[in-house]
Amino acid sequence: MNPHFALPQKVKPSCSVFGECGGCLYQDIPYTEELRLKETNLQNLFRSQLKLNDDCFEQILPSPQEYAYRNRLDLKLLRTKQGEIVMGFSPTGRYRVVQVDSCPIARQEISEFLPELKKQAITKLTGKYRVANLVVRSGDEKNVSWGGIGRNSLQLQSGRYFWTELAGKKIFYSLDTFFQANLSILPLVMERIRKLRIWDKKTVLFDLYGGVGLFSVVLADQVKKVILIEESIASLQVAHFNKHYHNLDQLEIIPGKVEDRLEAFLEKEFHNIIFIDPPRCGVSPTVLEILKKLNHLHCLLYLSCDPQSLVRDLKGFLKERWQIIRVFPFDFFPKTKHVETLVILSKTKVEV
Repeated sequence: MNPHFALPQKVKPSCSVFGECGGCLYQDIPYTEELRLKETNLQNLFRSQLKLNDDCFEQILPSPQEYAYRNRLDLKLLRTKQGEIVMGFSPTGRYRVVQVDSCPIARQEISEFLPELKKQAITKLTGKYRVANLVVRSGDEKNVSWGGIGRNSLQLQSGRYFWTELAGKKIFYSLDTFFQANLSILPLVMERIRKLRIWDKKTVLFDLYGGVGLFSVVLADQVKKVILIEESIASLQVAHFNKHYHNLDQLEIIPGKVEDRLEAFLEKEFHNIIFIDPPRCGVSPTVLEILKKLNHLHCLLYLSCDPQSLVRDLKGFLKERWQIIRVFPFDFFPKTKHVETLVILSKTKVEV
């Protein structure tokens, strides 16, 4: 063993099913050590696969809250063969359910609601159901809603949308839409992105996989125009609500798949910026081919929750003379193995 390598100090996990439910990896070490491990693992992956210099990496941004940060939980409600109804998490690759009545990484109002959630869900569980996938969520107002049993149970009317405030703007989202899980770190992330020296009033920003318009709304006042492309009908509905709520005439919302719609809207101007926040699997080969061959972009921002798919896609960009300007790690998911990473790429020298 390397004499200079010290094993992490162990601490008592906050969760009684830590190591069993499969969600958390780092509840048994101090947060400073968790951050060091995540930063080291990410840098080692990038160095080995992409041959990056150390000066590309920013220090990992810690989450203001180590616990009680998740604004969404996905749980399974299961009727066993013996007729018992259990609710909890289903570990990857296993059929059983790890029962829980609280979750320390969930926001407090969600964790405290779990026993009541089970009661309410049981009342809606008809005889035809053996398994139900439940979604429970909250926002800045701390109102809790849930769905997952019955048709359209995840759909909310606009008056019941959740919201969080960023850069002085309320951003709305729903039960059935993707939204960043950690609301506590979002203001810091948005502040860092808004302070990048890449924005000006000549910029046309393309927000790909734009969801409900989180980045479009927060960055709209820093650019000439925003074009959001999204295929989810539920997300598009909330994106239009966000646009009209903030009177964003400079925001154009395009329904459809990125690979089908992007090329028709690209303008050949140097001040185009593309922001992509794709699913965990990364961008499709078709989208990657379109993006990596573009020559008239000012820069491209790639936000990813999966370092492996991110590195795979970045290799494609580097083959087409793109340069990685900066790598920003964000700890969106404390106590878990996951880390969010923002990479800024360009084919020219860019000051960030």
